[in-house]
Amino acid sequence: MVFSSLVFLYAFLPAVLLCYFLCPPRYRAAVLLVFSLLFYSFGEPLYLVVMLFSITANFFFGAQVGKLREREPEKAKRLVGWSVAFNLLVLCFFKYTDFFIENLALLPVWQGRLRPLGVALPLGISFYTFQSMSYAIDVYRGDADVQKSYAKFALYVSLFPQLIAGPIVRYKTIAEQLDTRGESMEKFRSGVVCFMIGLAKKVLLANAFGQLWETFSALPADGRSVLGAWMGIVAYTLQIYFDFGGYSDMAIGLGRMFGFEFQINFNYPYLSRSVTEFWGKRWHISLGTWFKEYLYIPLGGNRCSILRHILNIGIVWLLTGFWHGASWNFVLWGGYYAVLLILEKYCLKDVLRRLPKAVSTLYAFFFVMMGWVIFALPSLSAIGGYMSSLFSVHAAGLVDDTARYALTQWLPLLAVGLIACTPLCRDLMRRLRSRMPRLYGASEAMLCLLGLILCTAYIVDASYNPFLYFRF
Repeated sequence: MVFSSLVFLYAFLPAVLLCYFLCPPRYRAAVLLVFSLLFYSFGEPLYLVVMLFSITANFFFGAQVGKLREREPEKAKRLVGWSVAFNLLVLCFFKYTDFFIENLALLPVWQGRLRPLGVALPLGISFYTFQSMSYAIDVYRGDADVQKSYAKFALYVSLFPQLIAGPIVRYKTIAEQLDTRGESMEKFRSGVVCFMIGLAKKVLLANAFGQLWETFSALPADGRSVLGAWMGIVAYTLQIYFDFGGYSDMAIGLGRMFGFEFQINFNYPYLSRSVTEFWGKRWHISLGTWFKEYLYIPLGGNRCSILRHILNIGIVWLLTGFWHGASWNFVLWGGYYAVLLILEKYCLKDVLRRLPKAVSTLYAFFFVMMGWVIFALPSLSAIGGYMSSLFSVHAAGLVDDTARYALTQWLPLLAVGLIACTPLCRDLMRRLRSRMPRLYGASEAMLCLLGLILCTAYIVDASYNPFLYFRF
């Protein structure tokens, strides 16, 4: 079940809201847990067992680490290691088994002797595994107390707003909210607005840009004009932002409706002035924070020799790429960003600082777009073919009829998408709220209603409604 579906919007969400707020406060966590398990099991009940197994094991690990942390710290440390190994083993089995088998089968000694198992990827396993893993680590570090209630820990892992695609919520940031949350009409209103903004990004913008991307990515390299190739990658750049950013907005909005506060996951990433800023402060912030706190800093971070620091960046980014998917293009994508980040750290930092803001922003945007080519296309040949379409003239020429027609049809929406990547609309609404609060309130309600009507109409009429991060 996706948030941008009629089943969720007009059946599941009204039902959970009604049951949640009609129940006495002491039963509300139980209501959320039941509905979260129903949400996850919708269409894939078998993998509910996998998630419950993960929840049970991590609850046990956390409890034991809490008991041993003060009395026998070495045993507690080993137990944390076992908990990390367990989580990685489960993740690797479901996500990477067939990848390793397929690659081993290429070796002469294994040719014809190995067959993929056809293991299906449980939805959201990359996200809820990282969340579960953070629990025992936070308890061991003393950053969080042991959660004595199995139901509350299960709610932390399975909470439906952020279960499928994040943001990745670390246990220490939400532990208190599992017991006490500040539910209020103002927070509920804010949640509805945030959810509707995310829904509009996903349905009205991301889906449209996805269709434009598919128009050009499906063509052979010699069948794409240079203009068509650039239009395609700009479309994908906008699609993945509005798709994943929109889903994160919906998750944050839903959390607020129930009294939870999740950290912001996207902060106008295409305004970054460097790749370092893009990944450190603006794009998929919860994932970057997780890798920083639980891998980069334990490896030594930047408090080490230059060679060791370069190695740490390489390890973190190769694993970040591999986390996104069991495919070599993701490993290449992680390596691409490792090289860029190392160059910025040791060669380009002062240069970028002196550049005009517009120039450094274009620099970062360009290299992020090149990264999306690697990210979006599954094979090295497809990546190479698309790159050649961007920078060299093939049979289709600089401009062909397909690109010319697409430009006339899509230019207004591309302009809207680029404007929506900036805080312009947010700033205008804030200014309206401070100067004319009554008009702002009415405008906000009308825009939310209009957005719901337009999104509903699009969902009813369109067959194209993917979600890119479901495969991660």
